[in-house]
Amino acid sequence: MTSEQITSQVGAPDPELNTSPIVEDTDEEFEVIAQEVEDLPVCYFNNTSFPNGKYVCSGSGELLHCKNGLWIREGTCDPENQ
Repeated sequence: MTSEQITSQVGAPDPELNTSPIVEDTDEEFEVIAQEVEDLPVCYFNNTSFPNGKYVCSGSGELLHCKNGLWIREGTCDPENQ
């Protein structure tokens, strides 16, 4: 992945703002959560929408990938540790 694919540094999720679920694609609850969001065309992070396929860096340095209304943890935003 190149840095051009990262759209934004989004900070930490604010519990008072709309943020789509953040999951591991290997998480046991992944299928249940995926059914709940019903393949949405965007993900939300602190009330900002991002289209499917976009990557963002969270405040904790996690690389997140928007996939059908869910944020999937993809690793770290640190290029030295990818």
